Amino acid sequence: MKVSITHSKRLLEVTEDDITFTEEDADELLLPHKDALVISLNVLDYKIKRVLVDPGNSANIIQLRVLEQAKLIGSIIPATKLLAGFNLASITTRGEILLPANAEMKVVPSTYHQLLKFPAPEGVKQIRGNQPVAREMNAISVSSSEGKGHEA
Repeated sequence: MKVSITHSKRLLEVTEDDITFTEEDADELLLPHKDALVISLNVLDYKIKRVLVDPGNSANIIQLRVLEQAKLIGSIIPATKLLAGFNLASITTRGEILLPANAEMKVVPSTYHQLLKFPAPEGVKQIRGNQPVAREMNAISVSSSEGKGHEA
């Protein structure tokens, strides 16, 4: 499912502090790692537990079962698009949905630090990624692709 996220139109006065990452930001992480940055996001009254932060991605995708659990099926706008991955597998979307969420457009992600930082009126704020969930998602992905033939 393709997702478009809207936010309120009010402008916030934010400080222009520098956003930096330090080695202390990586404390309590299992290092070294190759984990994706996965966070949780509240949409309406529903907590989406696994949001992959991928600044290079050109599609925002949400699984149908998540919309079913959040009771948002009725908000889907019918529209089909074909999405193709690097492994040449493709999938057709079932529609689009607009989800109200507070999103910070000046966010700076660091996959290594498993952290998002962004300016706020009271200074730089952060959202910590969930490394165990990222590893769980990767394990599921790897196990589902095992047994399938791969061409080089």
